[in-house]
Amino acid sequence: MISNKIYLYDGNFSTLIDLITKLLAFKTKPLNICAKNEYQPSLLDETIELELDNNFNINKIQISKNIIKTIYYIYLSNNQNKELIIYYFLLNALKYQDKIFTMRNLKCVDASLKISKYVSNENHKLKGFLRFQELENHILYAEISPTNNVLELLSIHFKKRLKNEYWIIKDVGRNMYSIYDKKKYYLISGNNMNILEIKNNEQEENIKKLWTTFFNTIGIKERRNKRCQMNFMPKKYWKYMTEMSEKYEKSNNR
Repeated sequence: MISNKIYLYDGNFSTLIDLITKLLAFKTKPLNICAKNEYQPSLLDETIELELDNNFNINKIQISKNIIKTIYYIYLSNNQNKELIIYYFLLNALKYQDKIFTMRNLKCVDASLKISKYVSNENHKLKGFLRFQELENHILYAEISPTNNVLELLSIHFKKRLKNEYWIIKDVGRNMYSIYDKKKYYLISGNNMNILEIKNNEQEENIKKLWTTFFNTIGIKERRNKRCQMNFMPKKYWKYMTEMSEKYEKSNNR
């Protein structure tokens, strides 16, 4: 019986890069690389777990910051084959360095750049679409449900943008929280959180109504273009946007 060798890792980015560098060093081409919590067992699979460093420093590898950024964005994507894509992209990046970005004739490069751009675009959109609300204890709170795992990228942005505020951003789909204490942000699983109830500040509801009214009245009725609006503001983001949440609920109740 022929077995399929599947290399497993703990889901951590540093661990993944350590695994890939080890495979490259031994010139091993894996059939697949998979995070343990996402692996679906098969009778033909032979799973292999190497001893890995979950604090592996990717800067030890002789590659540029642009290559590292691309690899990290692929890792944050929801692509099912992202680990293998990173493997082959890094394999070629070590050989060609930054010339890799001009080599879109290679399937792994073309796929890598498309995925990286997709993650970058979603992160950029959410910087504008994310809506904070003020809670009773004056903490700013926002919810998102992105396709890709961009919570940390958004945390880096809002750490600079709202550095003098306490805030929490929740990735609803992944049940993850980013909590900022005016110094650092912490990414925490919702399983380790004990938030009993989210209550808005009394003034927050009035502010939400004012903002919704402003949004609905500022536009010129004759110039409304729903198709154009959907292009710039995809419906998947409406649920957590103050000015669009009512429209989202109405469209889903039809």
